[in-house]
Amino acid sequence: MNPIDDTPIHLVLITGMSGSGKSVALTALEDVGFYCVDNLPPELLESFIELEQSNQAPRVAIAMDVRSAASLPGLPKRLAQLQRRAHRPVHLTTVFLDATTDTLVRRFSETRRLHPLSLKQAHDQHRALTDAIEHERELLAELREQALVLDTSLIRPTRLRSQIKDLLGATQAPLTLVFESFAFKRGIPMDADFVFDVRMLPNPHYEPELKPLSGLDAPVAAYLAAQPEVGQMEEQITAFLRHWLPQMLRDHRSYVTVAIGCTGGQHRSVYLVERLADTFAPDWFTRVRHREDDNWPGPASQAAELS
Repeated sequence: MNPIDDTPIHLVLITGMSGSGKSVALTALEDVGFYCVDNLPPELLESFIELEQSNQAPRVAIAMDVRSAASLPGLPKRLAQLQRRAHRPVHLTTVFLDATTDTLVRRFSETRRLHPLSLKQAHDQHRALTDAIEHERELLAELREQALVLDTSLIRPTRLRSQIKDLLGATQAPLTLVFESFAFKRGIPMDADFVFDVRMLPNPHYEPELKPLSGLDAPVAAYLAAQPEVGQMEEQITAFLRHWLPQMLRDHRSYVTVAIGCTGGQHRSVYLVERLADTFAPDWFTRVRHREDDNWPGPASQAAELS
């Protein structure tokens, strides 16, 4: 008689708003060795995982969305039952891809695709699309609350693929701490758990020799390191996170995204994100994202684009 295989299966559930990039995310996971299935009806989830467990599949990714609208309300309960009943332990990660309504409207308009909840016979198609998107948000609200949220409003498909591989391609840690820099002028990231505004700090943008550089460049880092206010801000954010992260881990959080914003997302926020990631890396599984780096004009961004 064969011994019972209790090796965990890593299940990634990709869900989120229509037009937010779920097919891109699924392709990225396929690239790193996940067995992927798109638009699996929730009713088939448990039997499908049982089949993959019997096949000893180590990593499986499933995309579910509003195309299964009638079954979505029961999905959280099905996921909980799956983790209790499965023959092998199931390590579940739920990823919710989101984007602003304006972004989703633009994407559907550009591709001329019909939203799954849109009415074909509607006289005002723009209004019908907006209403469909807002209705979809309501249907998916409970799933979003339980998931790792990624805001795809301002990132390209290649960047999304990179982020998905970075977050989910490796062995999962109990808690992943993501530090993200951003520009307030382009909006606050929708996936942020904590947002810190550092626009009051001295700005290298007004130093002619530093303006084209970024917070990754040594001259900018040296300039900011010499400013007492920058050090104070770093210490206070560090103290806040050190106090609350253990509690979030006890609350079974898998991901915490800390967004640091300045005016252009190029100097101050980038520098502090790098500093904070270095500080927390010895104790936590950390990842870094710079949302605006496609728009940096300086040497560091040019080198990153070529690598």
